[in-house]
Amino acid sequence: MGLKETFYISHGSPTLCIDETIPARHFLKSWKEKVYGERPKSILVISGHWDTDVPAVNTVDTHDTIYDFYGFPDAMYKLKYPAPGAPALAKKVKELLMASGFKRVVEDGKRGLDHGAWVPLMLMYPEADIPVCQLSVQSEKDGTYHYHMGKALAPLKEEGVLIIGSGSTTHNLRTLQFNNTSVAPWAQAFDTWLRDALLEGRYDDVNQFQEKAPNARMAHPWPDHFYPLHVAMGAAGENSKAELIHESWGLGTLSYASYQFSTSD
Repeated sequence: MGLKETFYISHGSPTLCIDETIPARHFLKSWKEKVYGERPKSILVISGHWDTDVPAVNTVDTHDTIYDFYGFPDAMYKLKYPAPGAPALAKKVKELLMASGFKRVVEDGKRGLDHGAWVPLMLMYPEADIPVCQLSVQSEKDGTYHYHMGKALAPLKEEGVLIIGSGSTTHNLRTLQFNNTSVAPWAQAFDTWLRDALLEGRYDDVNQFQEKAPNARMAHPWPDHFYPLHVAMGAAGENSKAELIHESWGLGTLSYASYQFSTSD
């Protein structure tokens, strides 16, 4: 079963896992019914919360749930997402990356799923019965590097692997506005630029977003949550079509914009 789609999901605040007032929560809960009805053989998640010097994949058989957030309601630390691991997929990811010029890929036999992976997956696939592998980002590299990472992984789609980048379209935690319901102009400008660039197929501009986009450094002072987009984009291919599948905002500056990339025939 070959798949033609890859996705970039903005997971926003960790409270997405419990807060019914967040619109993106309802978007993700409707995933199988309204967004993507195909059942993948396995899932590869690229999360902005796993940042390493070189690419790393987790090779566990069963995932622990990593609570990599602090000071949140107790209920969040009781949630579990015990999805099976996908060690064979992890080894395939390593093989594809190294065959494409990535000289070193680390296998991590202990790491479970961080909240950039398990929070959206818990809403999208609550049964936790689809094998999952996680791949790290390298925030010291650039968008083009991660786009090429995605291109190397494109053959996985033919094997029924769903490739999901999980981050945030804007991610500057120092600018969150807890009592403001309006969107900050700088965040809106970046979000709109990204939407237009993706829908117009200007992927090279997105790869060079730090030079091309308005307020790029404000939107992403550290690019770890943006690079999963480049991986999903690269895995779909340069002639793929991007579609905005969700848009909403939280805390004034946190965009939940999410995208589907469909490979052309």
